[in-house]
Amino acid sequence: MRAPSSFKAASKAIAEPLAALSVLFRRGVVEPHHPIELIRTVHDSGIYGPFVTVLRHARRTRPGSNALIDERGTLTFEQLDAQSDALARGLAASGLAPGTVAALLCRDHRGMMLSLLAAGKLGVRIVLMNTGFGGPQLAAVAEREQVGAILLDEEFLGLLGDVPESVPRFLTWTDDPDLASGPIATVDALVEAHPTGALAAPERPGGIVILTSGTTGTPKGAPRDKVSPLQSAQFLDRIPLPRDSVMIMAAPTFHGTGLSQLTLGWALGNAIVCRQRKFDAEGTLADIAKHGAAALVLVPTMLQRIVDLGEEVLSRHDTSSLRVVFAAGSSLSPDLSRRTEQVFGEVLYNLYASTEVAVAAVATPEDMRCAPGTVGRPPVGCRVAIYDEQRRVVTEPGVIGAIFVSSGLSFSGYTDGRHKEIVDGLLCSGDLGHFDSAGRLFIDGREDDMIVSGGENVYPLEVENLLVDRPDVLEAAVVAVDDRDFGKRLRAFVVQAADAPGDAQEIMTYVKTHLARHKVPREVIFLEELPRNATGKLLRRELEQLDVG
Repeated sequence: MRAPSSFKAASKAIAEPLAALSVLFRRGVVEPHHPIELIRTVHDSGIYGPFVTVLRHARRTRPGSNALIDERGTLTFEQLDAQSDALARGLAASGLAPGTVAALLCRDHRGMMLSLLAAGKLGVRIVLMNTGFGGPQLAAVAEREQVGAILLDEEFLGLLGDVPESVPRFLTWTDDPDLASGPIATVDALVEAHPTGALAAPERPGGIVILTSGTTGTPKGAPRDKVSPLQSAQFLDRIPLPRDSVMIMAAPTFHGTGLSQLTLGWALGNAIVCRQRKFDAEGTLADIAKHGAAALVLVPTMLQRIVDLGEEVLSRHDTSSLRVVFAAGSSLSPDLSRRTEQVFGEVLYNLYASTEVAVAAVATPEDMRCAPGTVGRPPVGCRVAIYDEQRRVVTEPGVIGAIFVSSGLSFSGYTDGRHKEIVDGLLCSGDLGHFDSAGRLFIDGREDDMIVSGGENVYPLEVENLLVDRPDVLEAAVVAVDDRDFGKRLRAFVVQAADAPGDAQEIMTYVKTHLARHKVPREVIFLEELPRNATGKLLRRELEQLDVG
């Protein structure tokens, strides 16, 4: 007898939270012998959101432990809590009130963390701006999101030309003594001028808006107003993030990867190191060695730059303390996976996620060793399905279709009212992919990136992965250009290793010997670097519009 669908739904509604709770117990995030603390944490999450909640938890359980290490030194959880209280009072005195929307445009440092915490304590809504923005993009997003205040680093003041002067400015970081004592209030000055001590809780969480990558236009806003503490189990289910240790945060915190791992790192009692205003590959290795870091969080392009340093540079730094290299944000090639293992051992974990669907799948070192190129399997609380063009579920291994995801962290719609397609309760990721016979997920490319050449479908990622397998190719990108006979043809852009011969014909012949004829680029263009945004995503539109003469 088949169980009624309502019974199945009820069983699932009970089973999934219990499975997530089991993961949190196992990883030590939830301690059953401290039930009062568990109640406090659940209570806080409904008022402040996850970022402030984990700080308050850490402040109660390990107040003197190091929380943040940046260019100016170290802050404990107790100091972060106290200083963010003072900053919240200063921002409130400057006119920020519950419901205010504030833009945050800065690098990773204490000014950013204090601003996020103070906003959460006030019930102020934060829009995380991309540090790669130009002035017009910043102004457009600020207008759409109805920004009422901007907190930013000194280096970005020049981008405010198109933002109305009536929008208050606050400096999160400056090394200029004249600016520090000037008319624009600074985080440092507000902290110093106002008392510490607990504030009254806001009526509701202010929430955070994370922006999409914006590789094809103005970034859209994806709100994260409320997140269940149980959802952190999605990361911990398959990734052994350390506890009471040190995490190097190379990924930018303004994006989902950095923000989620910073939050989770604090929940596990870790000190977060973000000493570099801009990513430096060898500097990251030095930080790992200096602090004996157990985890490194970064995007694949950063990882590529590290392994490209070469044996002589890599051998200068002791990275044996690393237990987890957490990579997310863009595709990770099989070649990069193999080279990472050669440098660091079996410590690489690849997260497949997006701003909209959040967590979808995790690939462990074992997954990538057995099936190079996979993004792994869905963790607890997540479900992934492949659909064909008629939106019928694809069950056959190897068949490519649209990827749809169900996750408790998935967003509820863009801030401009638009949404992504939903089928059977699952949200469209915008990617194409397939499962193998073992149930591991592979990404074949973006739906928008698929090229139809001479009536045949071409997925650029397949060609790109083949090219970067070559020792003389560091990076590769394949785009479509107009063709009179085939409608579209392929053009490959290649970044070569030092002293490579640069033989375009040889590269095209190489592709022809490995892939079908319609997947062979008709031309190869050599570049010094590929255009990418601040989170490492490839800007294909810039390549498509590039005048190659």
